[in-house]
Amino acid sequence: MLNVAHALTLFRLFISPLFSILYLGYSNVGMPLSWVPYCLLGLLLLSELSDFYDGFWARKHRRVTDLGKVLDPMADSLTHLTLFLSFTQGVIALPLLIVLIFLYRDFLVSTLRTLCALKGFALAARKSGKIKAVVQGACLVCIIICFALYTADRLSLQELQTASCLLVVITAGYTLFSLVDYLVANRDYLRRAIGG
Repeated sequence: MLNVAHALTLFRLFISPLFSILYLGYSNVGMPLSWVPYCLLGLLLLSELSDFYDGFWARKHRRVTDLGKVLDPMADSLTHLTLFLSFTQGVIALPLLIVLIFLYRDFLVSTLRTLCALKGFALAARKSGKIKAVVQGACLVCIIICFALYTADRLSLQELQTASCLLVVITAGYTLFSLVDYLVANRDYLRRAIGG
């Protein structure tokens, strides 16, 4: 049965497409560009707060479930990837090749977890992976703030794009570190899973 934590996680999954709709289709809904960063920021903060609260609720009420362990990181990844991929378009124009690092990292970790689960053992989450989610969320908040400054004529287009690119490069660097940390920490399990 669904509990409060599951409901909040599903809420994050369902609102993820709104990021792309707001950023890429704001003119189709009659929204001025100057409103877009504030709507995106509000939506992102709502998503991040619900992420914090669902984990807090599950631990407080001792309702940590296998379903929650699967859905929660998936909701994090979907939210962050939706924004990063959306930001490769439009005025922010993040480099797609750098953003793909986030996609490939999550895909690889998910595949390895599934493979190990099929072999009968679970891979534990790493602290570096949790920090990675926080770093990605902070990066997105900073990019959106730069976007707001651009719409208020406080930053030029080039300054917006340069700052956003620098932020995402730093975040991609930590994302790669978290992948290496995950692979090294679980190398024995991975060797058993891949080796048959």
